[in-house]
Amino acid sequence: MKDILLIALFAFLGAAAAGLLGAGVLRLLRHRSLVVSLSVVAGVAVMAMLAGTLTVAWAMFLSSHDLYVVTTVVAMAALVSLATAVLLGRWVAAHSRELTLATRSFGDGGTFAAPAGQPTAELAELARELAATSAKLDSSRERERALEASRRELVAWISHDLRTPLAGLRAMAEALEDGMAADSGRYLRQIRTEVERMNGMVGDLFELSRIQAGSLTLTPARISLHDLVGEALAGVDPLAREHRVRLVGDRIDEAPVEVDGKEMSRVLGNLLINAIRRTPPDGTVAVAAHRSDGGVVLSVTDGCGGIPEEDLTRVFDTGWRGSHARTPPAGAGLGLAIVRGIVEAHAGRAEVRNVQGGCCFSVTLPAA
Repeated sequence: MKDILLIALFAFLGAAAAGLLGAGVLRLLRHRSLVVSLSVVAGVAVMAMLAGTLTVAWAMFLSSHDLYVVTTVVAMAALVSLATAVLLGRWVAAHSRELTLATRSFGDGGTFAAPAGQPTAELAELARELAATSAKLDSSRERERALEASRRELVAWISHDLRTPLAGLRAMAEALEDGMAADSGRYLRQIRTEVERMNGMVGDLFELSRIQAGSLTLTPARISLHDLVGEALAGVDPLAREHRVRLVGDRIDEAPVEVDGKEMSRVLGNLLINAIRRTPPDGTVAVAAHRSDGGVVLSVTDGCGGIPEEDLTRVFDTGWRGSHARTPPAGAGLGLAIVRGIVEAHAGRAEVRNVQGGCCFSVTLPAA
C-alpha cells in the first residue's frame, strides 16, 4: 500500500509540474489561434502523462531499455494527440472564420445566413442566436424605414395643411385691410375657424412630440367606465348631430379603471370624432365597454365600410389618414397615433379590425 501511495505521489508531482508549465504557456498564448491553444492542451495532457510516467520509472529504477520503451510509447501517443488537436483546431477555426464572414455581412446591413454544418454545439448555438439577432435587426430596420417614411409624409402633409389656411388667412386679412371685404363678419368667422383648426393641429403635434419623447406625465385616478364614456359621448354629440350620425352607448359594463381621465377622454374623443366623420349620414357609431381576461376593453364601432387589409397595420402610424385627401376633415393623421401613444403609456394596447359595414377600434386597459 505504501508503494502505491509513493507511486501516486511521484506521478502527481510530475504531472503537476507539466500542468503548471502548460498553464503558463496557455496564458502567454491566450490571444493566439484556437489551433495553437488546442495543440498546447494536447501537449500538456501528453507531457503530464510522460512526466508522471518518467518520474515513477526513475523512482522504480527501471532499466534503460525499459525506460526507452516507455518513452517511445508516450512519444507516439503525443504525436497522435498533437496531430488530432491540430486537425480539430483547423476544422473549428475554419468554421469560425465562415461564421465571422457571415456575421460581417449582416452587420453591414445584409441578412445573416448561417454556414452549414457547424462542428460544435456551441458554434451551432451561436449561429442560431446570430440568425435570431439578424431577424430582429431586419425587423428593426423595416420599422425604422416605415417610421422615416411616415415622418416624411407627415412633414409634407403638415406643411401643406398649414400653408393652405395661412394663404387663406393672408388673403382675408389683406381684403379686410384694404376694405374690399363685402361681408367682414363672414371673413372674421372664417379667420377664427381657420385659426382654431391650425391651433388644433399644433396642439396635436405638441401632444405627439411629448408622447414620442416619453415626457407624457399621467395622473391616474379611479374612474367609472360609465362616467368616462358618458363624458366622451356628450363632447362629440354636436358633431354627430351635424353629420346626422346616431351615437349608441348602452353596452357599458360596471367596471372601474385606473387611468388619467383627461388623456383617456382624449383617446375616446379622437376615436369617436374619426368614427363620426367616416360614417355616412343616418349611420351609427356604437361605444361598448366590457371586462375581459386581459383587462377592460373599450370599443368604438363605425360604419365607414371597412379599412383595406393592407392598411390595417398602418392605421396607428403617424401621418396615416386612410386617403390622400387634403380636405380639413381628413386631419393631419395624428389622432390615432396619439391614441396609441396614450394607451401604451397606460400599459394598454390599441387595435383595429374590420367588422360588417365598418371597423371596430378597441382599447384594452389594465383592470383597476
